[in-house]
Amino acid sequence: MLLVDCKLLEVLRGRRRIRAVAMKLPCFFWFFLLFGAGGLVLFIHLQDLSEMVQHQGPGMKFRATARQTREEMCSQYSEAPGSESIRRSRVNTPGQEGASSPISPMQFPAFEWGGQAATPGSREQDMGSPRVTKRHRKLLKTSPVVRSHQNSSSSSSSSSSKPSFVISAQESWSRLLHIQEARRQLMKEVCAKYRSNISRTITPHHVSRIYVEDKYKLLYCEVPKAGCSNWKRILMVLAGLASSTHDIKHDAVHYGNHLKRLDSFDRQGITRRLDTYTKVLFVREPLERLVSAFRDKFESPNSYYHPVFGKPIISKYRVNASKAALKTGSGVTFREFTQYLLDVHRPVGMDIHWEPVSQLCSPCLLDYDFIGKFETMEEEANFLLKQIGAPKNLTFPTFKDRNPKAARTSTHITQHYFAQLNASERQRAYDFYYMDYLMFNYSKPLKDLY
Repeated sequence: MLLVDCKLLEVLRGRRRIRAVAMKLPCFFWFFLLFGAGGLVLFIHLQDLSEMVQHQGPGMKFRATARQTREEMCSQYSEAPGSESIRRSRVNTPGQEGASSPISPMQFPAFEWGGQAATPGSREQDMGSPRVTKRHRKLLKTSPVVRSHQNSSSSSSSSSSKPSFVISAQESWSRLLHIQEARRQLMKEVCAKYRSNISRTITPHHVSRIYVEDKYKLLYCEVPKAGCSNWKRILMVLAGLASSTHDIKHDAVHYGNHLKRLDSFDRQGITRRLDTYTKVLFVREPLERLVSAFRDKFESPNSYYHPVFGKPIISKYRVNASKAALKTGSGVTFREFTQYLLDVHRPVGMDIHWEPVSQLCSPCLLDYDFIGKFETMEEEANFLLKQIGAPKNLTFPTFKDRNPKAARTSTHITQHYFAQLNASERQRAYDFYYMDYLMFNYSKPLKDLY
């Protein structure tokens, strides 16, 4: 009996063990099942994220996908009425750039110019980021481009064949207007700072280099080696003396006496034209202009500059000069020419081909309306011709009629010539044209200048 009871007790204990194991098995099983399901979900999610990253453009942040879509939509309608507040709200404040949006704030294309704007060849100093004034916004809002966006979709689609041309013309016009405004303002500031005690009395000497075109009411100050020959051709065509600039020879430009100078009028005529005509000045990088003048007048045969300037220069600055050099004045070196230029007791006077523009054209006294640059001559000259209402077929010529086979004087050529001088001579030459560098916003041309 006892044996039976013991066996029954063992059976009961076995059943309890089986029941305990059976109770523990589902928990263990479900733990692994849930763990595996969670890992599968995580793997699928990571795979989706990797696909999203692959579809992003280079440099984009995938975490801002929804925001990018809104920003892109805003940029498409940034010129629509009421978009001014949107433009202002999109400009990042310092410290927030890159955190709020991966897309940079929208800028007016017409003012995306800077130290190129000046173009690379102009070496014009950066005048800072141009501010978008109320007048600029008004120009953009009232332009044909902006108005076309406000029309119906049918009209905009019908004019979609020329949007790039219209936008380009408007941007170019606004950019050139802004450049002219900045140049005039800089000239006034420099004059006020350095020439505050200048006499305000205008004499015939101050206007002796200014040519007059009465039909289009234009006054042009001649700056040699800064495109003056072609500008005289333009004036002759405007006056009806020729039908095309290509028909006018070099001698007819400089020795034909076809153009009137402002000092040929009486005082009343001078004053009236200065007050009512468009006063134009084109300048060039000063040391580059100096090298261009030297190459033209002393390295090429010249029946005037060799005997008049070359002979006294060689006589004073060349040791043991030959009789032939003293007789002809030919072969002046650039260093001898620079010594003459910087000498306060020059053996021969100044010449308009290397006289500083700040003295040649009296910009502090005459307050020019248009200041162009040789480095961007063609674009700015044609812009001016449109402004004064010149014939549409008249454009600024670009040919070189003096020593056409010789390369134009460039930055590289200028540096080659000034390498022949010592550091002191280079600095003194820069100081000689310092007012031109300040007034017309040219950067230092050589590294060792201070």
